[in-house]
Amino acid sequence: MSDSIIRVTVKLFAAYQEACGVSDLQLELPTGTKVEAVRDRLIAAHPQLAQWQDLTRFGVNLQFVPPETVLQSGDEVVLIPPVSGG
Repeated sequence: MSDSIIRVTVKLFAAYQEACGVSDLQLELPTGTKVEAVRDRLIAAHPQLAQWQDLTRFGVNLQFVPPETVLQSGDEVVLIPPVSGG
């Protein structure tokens, strides 16, 4: 395995899960990738998610984190769009 690639699990909820059609993804990313880049990659693949770009919160390993958090191999990433309840 190359040191320049990390592997992360991405858990998807709400709009992200609907757009991607799955509840989780395994991604290989360059070392140094920030958590916001995972969101941007999904938006690039599913442009209908762009409306959530500025509203999405990020979690890594069960902790809320800022968008600029650098990911490590083995991290579990959660993208949390706004959820309406009633």
